[in-house]
Amino acid sequence: MLKLYFHQTPNPMKVALYLEEAGLPYELIPVDTMKGEQHTPEYRAINPNGKTPAIEDDGKRVFDSTAILMYLSEKTGLLAGKAEDRSEMMSWLMFLATGLGPFSGQSVHFRHKAPEQVPYAINRYLREAERHYEVLETHMEGRDYIVGDEYSIADISAWGWIDKAMPVLGGEGLENYPNLKRWFASVNARPAVERARNIDKDIEFKTDFDEEAARALYPQNFDKKA
Repeated sequence: MLKLYFHQTPNPMKVALYLEEAGLPYELIPVDTMKGEQHTPEYRAINPNGKTPAIEDDGKRVFDSTAILMYLSEKTGLLAGKAEDRSEMMSWLMFLATGLGPFSGQSVHFRHKAPEQVPYAINRYLREAERHYEVLETHMEGRDYIVGDEYSIADISAWGWIDKAMPVLGGEGLENYPNLKRWFASVNARPAVERARNIDKDIEFKTDFDEEAARALYPQNFDKKA
């Protein structure tokens, strides 16, 4: 059975949503990243980057949420989009993977997690996150889906981070992005979203962002000898 290595953060949630949408059986394996479980030798053998998510399937490992979505959709033929839209699919998946996701994550980090408030960093990452939202907002004018005329892994990939619009952008969230707000409401109403949100209801992850969590999440920020 497929194994999903999971923490309740945007990128693993994308894969959880895909699996629920596709109806694929899987075993959920929690990785408590705030306790540093992503750094164990056993997990690094599955994902050498020490991040979640990762999957194991038929003796293969796949890590990185975009790679996993592409792998599963190509393997199953589910939610992969139409062949004639493949260039658009690749373009938007990479836009999300290399732009919207990372800048959103850094916006959250410098506004909410950094040990000191650095105005330049806060402004830099917030403005880049906003710019990526604006690109999607313009693209979604008159559209129901990000790629083509059907729900696909592009929508699933975007949902993972746009679900966090409030902490990424601030108090107004999607209010300044009506096309994205409409699209998000449509995706968020899907039954598979509720199932994905509840897959870890019986798992207790660490929630306190203390020094242990900071060292687990950002070990490169600390002196290895400390």
